[in-house]
Amino acid sequence: MKTKFLKYSVLSLIAILAVTAAKAQQTANNQQERYNNYDVIKKDAAGRVKETVHTFYRDHEYKFELVNGKVSNLYVDEEKIPAEKYPQYAEIINRIKEQIRLDKIQAKKDQQQALKDQAQARLDQQQAMKDQAQAKIEQENALKDQAQAERDQVQAKKDQEQAMRDREEAVKDQEQAVKDQAQAKLDQEQAMRDQAQAKLDQKQAEEDQRLMNEMISDLIKDGIVPDKKSVYSITLNSTEMTVNDKKQPDEVYKRYKEKYGRWALGNFTYGDSDGGHHGIHMSWHQE
Repeated sequence: MKTKFLKYSVLSLIAILAVTAAKAQQTANNQQERYNNYDVIKKDAAGRVKETVHTFYRDHEYKFELVNGKVSNLYVDEEKIPAEKYPQYAEIINRIKEQIRLDKIQAKKDQQQALKDQAQARLDQQQAMKDQAQAKIEQENALKDQAQAERDQVQAKKDQEQAMRDREEAVKDQEQAVKDQAQAKLDQEQAMRDQAQAKLDQKQAEEDQRLMNEMISDLIKDGIVPDKKSVYSITLNSTEMTVNDKKQPDEVYKRYKEKYGRWALGNFTYGDSDGGHHGIHMSWHQE
């Protein structure tokens, strides 16, 4: 029956969305392990391809440039490395370059898969519309059967009852087709909302990392910590601020609360996660 076909179409769509969500989660987990890995590619005035790379890899921060594939301006944990020592970092830089290459390939594959999933959703919606039209045809045929039953006096009663049953079944099929079409549209809209939310979450994570680096720079500038490596924990909420488990004076707290107000409202903490990496944690609450 058409109803069964529609159910299978919806189940196929749900399975596709589930696989897409699983891939997105796996990609997010991989990014968390590398922690803020990104690169920027452009050409300079001389027409050389210049790629700026900034990543946290195995508890160390690496920043360097690739000019036509050659490493320059290498920083490790904010310490500039002389060119003669570049060979010491050749292996780790090659790993970072390879990971960036793989990430770009995966991103392209994910984009292509998303387009395929969207196309499949459209096909399912079209199939639902065809099934609805078929249900309408079956309803019309039921009416014809009813008219034929009226002409056949001997089988009039049996034919009429059969026509009524056929009509009821046709109405059910039509109603199911409408429901399946509506569900397919809802699933497509949800997939689009999930994709948009993922982009917003990624932008927010990048902004939080930028603010985190800015806060640590402020702590160093204010003489609260000597350098970035010495920072192992920070908390900021609506009542106080601590750095390395030490409560800060009210004057310091007020200044940082004013600059980083969103974090203060969100019970912000910065410190080691279970995996050994420093991370940002927020627990929102309402006053």
